[in-house]
Amino acid sequence: MIERLTRHPRPLYRLEVNGVDITPRLNGRLISLTLTDNRGLESDSLDITLADHDGLLAIPPRRAAVRLWLGWQDTGLVFKGSYTVDEVEHSGTPDTLSIRARSADLRAGLTRKRERSWHQVSLADIVQTVAQAYSLKPVVDLLLGKLSVPHLDQADESDANLLTRLGAEHDAIASVKAGHLILLPVGAARTASGLALPHVTLTRADGDSHRWLEADREAYTGVRANYHDANSAQRLDAIVGTEDNLKTLRHVYADQHSALEAARSEWRRLQRGQASLNYSLARGRPELSPEQTYSLVGLKPQITDVVWLCSRVIHSLSDSGLITSLELENQLADEADLASLVEGGYTGVLAWYRDADGNQRSVSAGEPDNPKRLTYLYASKRSAERAVQREWERLAIDA
Repeated sequence: MIERLTRHPRPLYRLEVNGVDITPRLNGRLISLTLTDNRGLESDSLDITLADHDGLLAIPPRRAAVRLWLGWQDTGLVFKGSYTVDEVEHSGTPDTLSIRARSADLRAGLTRKRERSWHQVSLADIVQTVAQAYSLKPVVDLLLGKLSVPHLDQADESDANLLTRLGAEHDAIASVKAGHLILLPVGAARTASGLALPHVTLTRADGDSHRWLEADREAYTGVRANYHDANSAQRLDAIVGTEDNLKTLRHVYADQHSALEAARSEWRRLQRGQASLNYSLARGRPELSPEQTYSLVGLKPQITDVVWLCSRVIHSLSDSGLITSLELENQLADEADLASLVEGGYTGVLAWYRDADGNQRSVSAGEPDNPKRLTYLYASKRSAERAVQREWERLAIDA
């Protein structure tokens, strides 16, 4: 444990290696511990640096199983997962032992390249087949799972890459957590068992530092995906958005439906990435995880007006204490029909906000015949109404 003379609660940790609790042996030796919790099939990583000033530390073998708990003296420990040691380094002077471990949930076979094809199946069929091969339990969003895949080639491609590609083409996240193979829409905010992740509200007092960035470097107005037309043997385009400044996807799709799905997914990703927020908490919160949604209080309106979605969580433990850093992106409204964006001719504006029960509600201005749909999910009815009014006034001026 980390021992510090302080009136404040002190951070705690527990480490097991191959089922043996080694925490007592590390008293006074822990220099730093960093857990990076990623969403999707990118491996979570655990980095530990220990002081070996007396040369008494044993170097753990590669493939050793590591289990980690983090927490505070006043709230207890939170289990943070199982990891497999894949890199060990001893250096000096002064002598230190550095250990890097990766998430044990990512099965080794998932990264092995395969050759196979899929014909007339659903996304759920593919996930179930892959899950069975690794003794994982499939968890697939009901609507996503019903989507048809007329033809798909897995050519010299690992199952991990295949699942990541399918997720990217359908605005979804494929991941392996707690023995489950999961395919859920980005922002679904659900656990492996299907339970809703709690929404988190952070105030200015919770934050140790923040960095908000909004960039307009590429300013794409739409996305183009190419596909083969079986009848004419021609290559055709499927476009989402407007053609002023299109981003063209590299992959050529088998049919129009697949191309439109991929273009729509990429367009949503571009919308989420227009602004980013890095938020470091003054007191670490080990219970936080990727894919949770956040509301911010006490910062600039551009930050507090919208709901944020977490893409990565970094927990760091050292003599400075336990710190949690969040990487956040814009959460998009579920109901925004991004596939039907057409510039001009709008008769009104429509936006969605998150109510106190976590449901998405809409507000509007103008007439409902052909409203412009704002893509972000707003944090309150008031912020959504302000955004709708601003956009409606802008459209009136442009007209």
